[in-house]
Amino acid sequence: MKFVDIITTAIANSFRSKLRTGLTVIAIFIGAFTLTITSGIGTGVTSYINSQVSAIGAADVLTVSKAGDATATADDGPAPYDPDKATAISLGNGSRPGSTIQALTDADLGTIEATSGIVGVDPAVQVTPDYIEYDDSGKFELTVNAAATLTTADLAAGEQLDNESTTDQILLPTTYLDTLGFSTPESAIGETVTIGIADFAGTQQQVPATVVGVQNETILGAGAGLNQPLTDRLHAVELSGTPAGAPQSYATATARFDLDASDAEITAIKADLADQGYAAQTVADQIGSFETVINVIIGVLNAFAVIALIAAGFGIINTLLMSVQERTREIGLMKAMGMNGGRVYALFSTEAVFIGFLGSALGALVAVGVGSLVSNILATTVFENLPGLQVVQFAPSSIAIIIGVVMLIAFLAGTLPARAAARQNPIDALRYE
Repeated sequence: MKFVDIITTAIANSFRSKLRTGLTVIAIFIGAFTLTITSGIGTGVTSYINSQVSAIGAADVLTVSKAGDATATADDGPAPYDPDKATAISLGNGSRPGSTIQALTDADLGTIEATSGIVGVDPAVQVTPDYIEYDDSGKFELTVNAAATLTTADLAAGEQLDNESTTDQILLPTTYLDTLGFSTPESAIGETVTIGIADFAGTQQQVPATVVGVQNETILGAGAGLNQPLTDRLHAVELSGTPAGAPQSYATATARFDLDASDAEITAIKADLADQGYAAQTVADQIGSFETVINVIIGVLNAFAVIALIAAGFGIINTLLMSVQERTREIGLMKAMGMNGGRVYALFSTEAVFIGFLGSALGALVAVGVGSLVSNILATTVFENLPGLQVVQFAPSSIAIIIGVVMLIAFLAGTLPARAAARQNPIDALRYE
């Protein structure tokens, strides 16, 4: 029996017991469908996150903060007061407490800048404007994207912020356009808006800003973006009237290093900062932490799919063992006519692989159809404010790997029945009733 004959015979034999084979295929279908969907979710979410997080500027920037006290725990109670320490800053909000970190002072900024390998340091300043107004259209609350100076915005129109410019620049979110009276993103470019902000005494000041671009809302781009000159100007307004000598404190700072620095040099800079009591992260570090969470979630979902495939593997074993028992005399006849054990083994192994292929191919095909449909619906409804987000994306290589893995599981599951068939004694098999 030639190889082609083995394949055609195996396919035909698979459908001898349509119900039994069908149930086994359904079990494999469920596992392959789940694996393909979770793989698609992982690909889609990771792709979107990478496109957004990779916009966090510069590869030559470290985000630096005070290192936490590794020995302190929640049960230790409050630490003794130290007058030389800066005020602690909470990263939560009024209704939901967050983590608290020790603030950086101007002295800390000097220490960081003096660290070997650091070429410059800027404190991360968070301004809180009261409102934004355009052409007497009314005053509206303004939310500021604190990371705007470090990100590359997903632009709907206009250009990126220029932190070296002498002009006070702002990027408006697309959600602000109708409210402020702009008909299209292009119509806002070049216009001047007014930002209201209170000084230390509570007196409201007005600061004009030029709209240089309109950005789509993203997971990292919520709120308006301000360039560094505008941020500095607003911060100066907030500080105006502050008592002389009042200390300044900052949650974090951005430390710049040489763009050509090697990984070993960056690691040495972070280690040097750590020795001085500072925690430093590169963009790659932040991306890695975010992706780890996503990968864990996808991994858990994939684990359920693998369990379903293992259950389907036992279904294949049962199906083929029953087939071997029902076809014992047929196997004896084939061996009596000169078919060796190897080809009998190949015949039953091919049946197992075909069943695995059938279930996985159908599962992957249906998953691609359902996943693409659901993803398109979500993109135009739930996630319409996040342009570019396709929750489910399918990579051909991933689908091919899933089908290949399922076929391998099917082959391994079919090994036991195939060996049982190959070891059949032709004389005993022909006498089997």
